[in-house]
Amino acid sequence: MTETASRATPSTGRAGERTQEAAGASPARGEPPDTGRSWVVSLLVLIVGMFMSVLDVTIVNVAIPAIQDDLGTTTEDVLWIATAYTLTLGVVVPLSSWLGDRFGLSRVYMATLLGFAAGSALCGLAWNLDSLIAFRVVQAVPGGIMPVVTLTMVYQIVPREKIGIAMGMYGLGIVFAPAVGPVLGGYLVENADWRLIFFINVPIGILGLVAAYLLLPDSGRGPRRPFDLLGFLTIGSGLFAILLALHEGEDWGWTSYPVLMLITFGLLGLALFVLIELEVAHPLLDVRVFRHWAFTNSLLLLSILTIGLFSVLFYVPVFLQQGQGLTAFEAGGRILPQALVVAVMMPLSGRLYDKIGARPLAITGFAISAYGTYLLCGINPDMTRGDVVVWTCVRAAGMGMAMMPVMTAGIASLPKEKVNEGSALNNVTRQVAGAMGLAVLTAMASGRQAQAMADRAALLPAATTELPALGLAGGDVIGMYAFVQRTQLDALASSYSDVFLVTALVTLLGALLAIPLRAGPANGHAGAPPEL
Repeated sequence: MTETASRATPSTGRAGERTQEAAGASPARGEPPDTGRSWVVSLLVLIVGMFMSVLDVTIVNVAIPAIQDDLGTTTEDVLWIATAYTLTLGVVVPLSSWLGDRFGLSRVYMATLLGFAAGSALCGLAWNLDSLIAFRVVQAVPGGIMPVVTLTMVYQIVPREKIGIAMGMYGLGIVFAPAVGPVLGGYLVENADWRLIFFINVPIGILGLVAAYLLLPDSGRGPRRPFDLLGFLTIGSGLFAILLALHEGEDWGWTSYPVLMLITFGLLGLALFVLIELEVAHPLLDVRVFRHWAFTNSLLLLSILTIGLFSVLFYVPVFLQQGQGLTAFEAGGRILPQALVVAVMMPLSGRLYDKIGARPLAITGFAISAYGTYLLCGINPDMTRGDVVVWTCVRAAGMGMAMMPVMTAGIASLPKEKVNEGSALNNVTRQVAGAMGLAVLTAMASGRQAQAMADRAALLPAATTELPALGLAGGDVIGMYAFVQRTQLDALASSYSDVFLVTALVTLLGALLAIPLRAGPANGHAGAPPEL
């Protein structure tokens, strides 16, 4: 067996040795070391780390106002708690593939679990904003590497014929955790202390580390390869610049000199990265994987789903709080049912993927998700709890049906020795797509809201003598305030409605892009070419 092929086959380790002793025979080379039901146990251990790292993104956002009050800082400064985390993710994710080869995936996974727990504890102990931002950077380093390592290990541990249902279970961490974050974070902030949103990761991380040490097979190390420093500097700086521009574009101005320079620098850095990776003998990330259209297409489809996911998780809770006066916990509770729908649909779509392939599930899922997003165009200050639950659950049903088949089909189209690089690119794409999608949609929402307010202002009477026609007296200050406030809410609802309409149309486009995906039962190995 070649050296590259052996990298994708986990060597027999702690759990693998116990399995072989019980069975009385060694597993065949090229197969996972544990082909029985115990792969489910290993998968559950990996889901713990994945869930914890993804949950941290949205659970912290809910606590930002409480952190601002406690630490006595400005809104602009406190937002760097989230921005610093996201920027660090963009820099460290490309390192994941090299670290997995250098030290072994299982060792890197356990190290990131421990590092994430330690970083979370430091965040909980932060004494001012500067220390909290610094500790968020520390926390983001293992938080960015962990999802890449877990996804790669799923493909090593799980038998090929079970990969669909396994990815359905694994995907719960990607979609379910962000939806649970606002509810859990809101509850902790309202009923306890914001520091608990960080301290809660410590016991989970320690228990996950113990479980990983006892239950995960030792993946072994890949071939020794030199570290591609130039590649790391170019992709790291490029992603950092683009993500910073997307995060600050709304405040600095999208046509401002700093934003334009950051975007230009970022694009040039990424272009230089591609050129370097095509020339060096041991690239940090093999960009040649983009030659596999099934993989590249899956990244496009995942970008669309990610934009739709984050648009709902951001705009719906914001409107529920601003437009209907709900607390963060109450707003999170309104969108929690959609997470439960996803929790049901993802394992179900995984089982169906193994039987019918990705194409029918993806096309149907994108179509349903587009319809559910279109229903959200009805967002308004008078909508009921039932409206929100139905609209978001319809959209979530489609997303839960489509996401894991799309991701699974993309990774499965790569040769086994390229799964690690594919996993890293998968996570980078979702990070950039989420940030870019929210930035573009927020800019559009702000523009539409300003236009809607201007249109409504033009319809208001110019003289106080005309106010009785609106049911207001000239000196009715309270009535005037309520009237203006309602006008602002209507303008906000109109802008968000336009956002969801655009998102629905883009999601519908995803149904067309899903047509080339493979149909039919899953192949027996991960590196099979897609059937068109």
